Amino acid sequence: MRSFTPRLVALDIDGTLVDLEGRMPDSVEEAVARVRESGTPVVLATGRGLFGTLPIHEALNLPPGEMVVSNGAVTVRTPPLEIVDEVTFDPGPVIREVLEARPTALVAVEDVGVGYRLNKYFPDGELQGEMIIESVEELSSRPAARVIIRDPDAPPSEFVELARHLGLHGVSYFIGWSAWMDITPRGVTKASALAQLCRARGIDRADVLAMGDGHNDVEMLAWAGRGVAMGDAPEAVQSVADAVTGTFAEEGTAAELNRWFGPAAR
Repeated sequence: MRSFTPRLVALDIDGTLVDLEGRMPDSVEEAVARVRESGTPVVLATGRGLFGTLPIHEALNLPPGEMVVSNGAVTVRTPPLEIVDEVTFDPGPVIREVLEARPTALVAVEDVGVGYRLNKYFPDGELQGEMIIESVEELSSRPAARVIIRDPDAPPSEFVELARHLGLHGVSYFIGWSAWMDITPRGVTKASALAQLCRARGIDRADVLAMGDGHNDVEMLAWAGRGVAMGDAPEAVQSVADAVTGTFAEEGTAAELNRWFGPAAR
């Protein structure tokens, strides 16, 4: 396997680079620095929106380049900030279906580069950027790259059942670690955005190292030349990966990156 030489490294954020409290271990920062110093592009590929991703890009001291955010619906380049690609859909039918089935749900429609338009405020710290309260009609009135459905009082299992009940035809959706559902245009994933980015850079997917831990990483891990799941990722995520590294607590992210970019690999 040593013949594999990553020409691009795609990294999920939550559960891969930072823990649930948003803390990044020194080992991860140091390992990413080695990748950066090698000249190999590092692309953050995350379900986070733009404003939740920028602080991680800055904390890692990454050079100007692309970030895949909103589960692949948006690709941006920074600095200076530029939206490279944004795939949208009509959010109206999904919003109405969800609220009919779950009237108490919180709904947020991402407004890329601004923040979110919402029917009610989300718990503090869960969303970043400007927050604008709107009616359901206003939320449904124009195309969106991503819709977030949230219910802080519900277990994630209820959202799995909600998704099954609704069917959610014509869109892609991902259930988070809490009662949180990301809805994006059909067929849009981290993998689809990375594929477009790699075509523009002339990089074969066989030369991409990707790491992640969530259900929204499945397509990316299956697509990359070397897809690596975290040791604490669900079995469904681990099963599509080429390899499984240690858990986050075991510094699995650093171990995998150091395999290719650590002192012993040079």
